[in-house]
Amino acid sequence: MTEPLTVVPGAVPLARLAEIYWSRPAVVLERSVRGKVDAACRTVAAAAAGEVPVYGVNTGFGKLASMKIPAAETAILQRNLIRSHCAGVGESMPRRVVRLAIALKLISLGRGASGVRWSVIELLEQLLARQVTPVVPAQGSVGASGDLAPLAHLSAVLLGEGEAITADGRRLPGAEALADAGLEPVALGPKEGLGLINGTQVSCALALASLFEAWRCAAGAILTGALSTDAIMGSTAPLDPEIHDLRGHRGQIETAEATRRLLEGSSIRESHLEGDERVQDPYCIRCQPQVTGACLDVLRHTARTLEIEANAVTDNPLVLPVAGTIVSGGNFHAEPVALAADQIALAIAEIGAIAQRRVALMVDPVLNFGLPPFLTPDPGLNSGLMIAEVTSAALMSENKQMASPCSVDSTPTSANQEDHVSMSCHGARRLGPMVDNLGRILGIELLCAAQGIEFRAPLQTSPPLARVMTLLRKQVPRIVEDRCVAPDIEHCADLVRGGEAVAAAGVDLFPALDAAP
Repeated sequence: MTEPLTVVPGAVPLARLAEIYWSRPAVVLERSVRGKVDAACRTVAAAAAGEVPVYGVNTGFGKLASMKIPAAETAILQRNLIRSHCAGVGESMPRRVVRLAIALKLISLGRGASGVRWSVIELLEQLLARQVTPVVPAQGSVGASGDLAPLAHLSAVLLGEGEAITADGRRLPGAEALADAGLEPVALGPKEGLGLINGTQVSCALALASLFEAWRCAAGAILTGALSTDAIMGSTAPLDPEIHDLRGHRGQIETAEATRRLLEGSSIRESHLEGDERVQDPYCIRCQPQVTGACLDVLRHTARTLEIEANAVTDNPLVLPVAGTIVSGGNFHAEPVALAADQIALAIAEIGAIAQRRVALMVDPVLNFGLPPFLTPDPGLNSGLMIAEVTSAALMSENKQMASPCSVDSTPTSANQEDHVSMSCHGARRLGPMVDNLGRILGIELLCAAQGIEFRAPLQTSPPLARVMTLLRKQVPRIVEDRCVAPDIEHCADLVRGGEAVAAAGVDLFPALDAAP
């Protein structure tokens, strides 16, 4: 069993969230928080036994909040809540995302404002420790009143209902999956069902997952951009640090510095420092720091929003620890996540857009400074990378279409009680396909740039980029005559998205993703 990662609710940094996503460790709460959790639970128990209506504790939900529920039926109320809200549809969410959502729910419940029993928290911890992953349909949340449907499917397994994937990959009914892992279902107490399904944890997990994936792609884009610059014999003059210091944006400065270091020692570059008739390169080469760097800054800004959200209490009503009262509010509204997802989408689309223009540049004999048409040694008889460039354009266009904001598309739900919603869940979910597209655009750029650099022989690229080329050629041979390039594209995309291409450069070029203040 994996050694658990102990977290302090309300103070889990972005790096730990990334560790949970990439490494999928077991997660447990710091045990010192149990006192607050138990205190909130006692407050809820007292309210459930009382005569004063308290939303979600001894009343119905949403438009049914005016209906008082007898104390003897509060357990049935919570069970019915989970069952009725299991209305999700579509493909199942990735296990990695569901596990991150469970960890985020643990962090939220551990703040001691939700009123659940400690035994519920322990069962969630055990799902992670024993790798029992609820099957959660991807569609059905509008991102207000929380991610109700997906969180209900997640929570149903705690009751021995729904479905789950076991550690060895079997898909079983919830009760069987628990039993297989040596666990027993729980009977929910007052407010516990509401505490489990009210919240933004699924939207936040989806957004964080794509943020982490997009950051890897952004680093990969700096690498493939440097390769493209050498392939078309581009200038490094626009990378002069003084240019970027005069503007002052962090991402721009970092991108220029990383690209300079990647190109350092290139004999291709040295060969045209003098006598080059071109005065300026196209923007896709010259403005890489300004475009990709701006996207780095946007990703960092969203990282800060999502780090805060990951540590937040977002169910309703809340047990206010100081006053010891139960108060209805609106923390379940996922507008911060929705806006962050829209910004991530813009960054993904823009990184891909400028990369695609570099691909188009390299295959165009009018613009690529002496490379053969479509990067084939025998054009005409062979089409080379002609259609790989078309594929990159198709992927870029898909991403531009998906980059349209989701957060502005509110619609009333629940008999107009929930009359403004964030659309955060599908706003964050659409980022996954966008990152996939971006990875393949960058894979195509890697494929083209490597081919272009080899046409510059006997001139050689820089030592860092040469190491990347060596890694690539172990999996993808040079294209001498036409072949099916679809597998080549996938290999290249995997090298970018998995971080292997960046690691192969062998220099510490890319700063870690942090949460910008």
